[in-house]
Amino acid sequence: MDYARITMDGVLLEGDPVRVGPYRVVRRLGEGGMGVVYLAEAPSGERVAVKIIHRHLAADPAFRRRFRREVAAARRIARFSTAAVLDAEVEGRTAYLVTEYVPGPTLLEAVRTRGPLTGSALEGLAVSMATALRAIHAAGVVHRDFKPSNVLLSPVGPKVIDFGLAQLADGDTQSIVNLGTPAYMSPEQARRGEVTAASDIFSWGGVVVFAATGSPPFGSGSGQDVLYRVVHDEPELPR
Repeated sequence: MDYARITMDGVLLEGDPVRVGPYRVVRRLGEGGMGVVYLAEAPSGERVAVKIIHRHLAADPAFRRRFRREVAAARRIARFSTAAVLDAEVEGRTAYLVTEYVPGPTLLEAVRTRGPLTGSALEGLAVSMATALRAIHAAGVVHRDFKPSNVLLSPVGPKVIDFGLAQLADGDTQSIVNLGTPAYMSPEQARRGEVTAASDIFSWGGVVVFAATGSPPFGSGSGQDVLYRVVHDEPELPR
């Protein structure tokens, strides 16, 4: 894997790779608890999203086993309403995941920029997200971190990303509370209990509330304060 030597107008930061396996890196898309995501170009010319797993996670043999299992499950998920998994490197020195590149803002960005959704736009979003979760659950995968920034508003409709991978670091390397997003967690996830498809449905409700109001149902603030409200308080719902 080759690395960028200089910062190039914000497209790539110094130290970012310019190539990952057969994929030519174009620019950064974002960074999270699992790794850094890049827009890249496949040998065919197709644009894809490549997530390079953080080195401290990839160095853990237990993580590698979970990563291999979750990638296999993610490949079984129906492509509609989700960003399809196209490729992965689970054995090499650099672990990465390649998915369909979905152009368009996240739901978080869209609501912050243009305001909450109403009417058929809100209803269509809610149904599309539920359809995506149904496909994810049918493959035996639980999303675990369903939130507005994991919903992309593509030209062909909403697409859910990052499904199932949040659980990979649940173990000795990181706390599940650090991986999920408190404002959209289910009470059982906040308590570090068993996380099932039902937890995703709870999170779906929270995302719909955000889309309709611009605010999460348990408010904002420090993570621990929000987690307390998730477990003990009723959500703040619009009329």
